[in-house]
Amino acid sequence: MNAIDRRRFLKALSSLGAAAGASLLTLPEARAAAPKARVVVVGGGFGGATAAKYLRLLDPGIDVTLIERGTLYTSCPLSNEVVSGERHIKTLQTGYRGLAARGVKVVHAEVTAIDPAGKTVATAEDGSFPYDALIVSPGVDFDYAAVEGLTQELSETAIPHAWKAGPQTLLLKKQLEAMPDGGRFVIAVPKGPFRCPPGPYERAAQVAMHCMHHGKKKAKILILDANESFSKKPLFEEAWKALYGYGPTGMIEWVSASAGGLVERIDAGSLTAHTTFDDVKADVLNVIPPHRAGKIARDAGLATLKGNWCEVKPENMESKAHKDIYVIGDACVGGETSTGNGFPKSAHMANSQAKVVAASLAAKLNGLPAPVPIYTNTCYSVVGHDWGFSVVHLFRVQNGQWVYIKEGSGISPVALGTKQAPKPVPRIYRKMEAEYADGWLRNLLADAFA
Repeated sequence: MNAIDRRRFLKALSSLGAAAGASLLTLPEARAAAPKARVVVVGGGFGGATAAKYLRLLDPGIDVTLIERGTLYTSCPLSNEVVSGERHIKTLQTGYRGLAARGVKVVHAEVTAIDPAGKTVATAEDGSFPYDALIVSPGVDFDYAAVEGLTQELSETAIPHAWKAGPQTLLLKKQLEAMPDGGRFVIAVPKGPFRCPPGPYERAAQVAMHCMHHGKKKAKILILDANESFSKKPLFEEAWKALYGYGPTGMIEWVSASAGGLVERIDAGSLTAHTTFDDVKADVLNVIPPHRAGKIARDAGLATLKGNWCEVKPENMESKAHKDIYVIGDACVGGETSTGNGFPKSAHMANSQAKVVAASLAAKLNGLPAPVPIYTNTCYSVVGHDWGFSVVHLFRVQNGQWVYIKEGSGISPVALGTKQAPKPVPRIYRKMEAEYADGWLRNLLADAFA
């Protein structure tokens, strides 16, 4: 590796900490340069792109190769606004020129295999890539077989889940626009964990907003949920009641698993969802299949939790299955899952995990002590014109475990004042958070890809 002096290293680390959504890291002083290393990053979403960028920022002497099959990335955060017609999909899209300009070798190819023993990554188009350290950020795949009657082909042609932003997002938008007044839009939510925990409920609000402003005030948005509760529930319910009507007689209705919300099978021909207790006919059927780690991670033996999710070490995101492989983003699990304070599968969390890995690897490759990480997450939900809210999570590592930090974490208030004398939250608060959401996304995209 080219020599890297202490001043430049700490300056780069300072830039990392100041960037949008950066994790807080404590890195000791540099001691000595290490030999040049090759780091390969598989997957070019928020996690992979951020990791590649920040490795180059922290040490330009590290050889970084990013392998991503697509040439254009489309953000899942705020893609529900595309479904409702409030946002153009181009505002969510970015390429990889910014990373290439920073010295990242961007290879657009399909990864076919990872060999942890031989430390190589094989691709279908460009041969094999050796590595000294590997960062895997494969996102999620969908278990279509878990819902009888559902297939990948149906999701791409007739019953889009739109949980990877792109063509399915536009297909779902088209179906919503064609839905008549009085039509029923049914969202089937899978058992958690899944990518973007508040996403299905934000989608319900965005669909309702479209209906309210496009002559479809008799429409019904029905959420059939395989879970008993959901992220930001009091905030969503407050907004639904105020903006659209909520409950059996309102525009939006939520049905929990115990009340018959678990969709066991579907009939694609009649657009019917069959639940534990009922058969629900839809005009638009939006079935979100259960999630699991991306196929390449499962094939490489990284998904050690029930064969679905990748377990990693809290201090640096290294795989518990294979040395020198680091798994970040939606494919991994961590945090206090038993208490509900586990890592959310979100873009911001992937961005934070990527910076932890980048700092850890840069320190290791330069003979430095391991940095001390803090993981961060911020998530905004926009549920109507001038109505948004957010949540913030912080995690530290203590005694080899993730610990949720209550101080500094939090959620938008449902009410102000006291429990004995609550006061409504001024609408300006909601309006400001809706505006913040757009800025948050633009900053996150720039932080990862520019």
